[in-house]
Amino acid sequence: MASKLSISKETSQKLIKDFGKSEKDSGSAEVQVAILSERISNLTTHLKDHPKDNHSRTGLMKLIGKRRGLLSYIKARDIDEYRALIKKLKIRDNV
Repeated sequence: MASKLSISKETSQKLIKDFGKSEKDSGSAEVQVAILSERISNLTTHLKDHPKDNHSRTGLMKLIGKRRGLLSYIKARDIDEYRALIKKLKIRDNV
């Protein structure tokens, strides 16, 4: 059964270490985008197995909207950092 956040603590700690400015930097926009991307990918695989799960689909759309807002913030702040982030996360530039 999936946890409440749909990712494990170890996974989120690894993402914080990879994308954060320090070990305890869980609030920066880059870390939040990385964690949201992991959750989105987990929900996407869940919805491939359960195509009629509309409640999870609604949650997925909300997560995508949050990630899009954070990405637009990063893009407005620093375009080079934005390009590096989407390249590292392997997501498309649609903001």
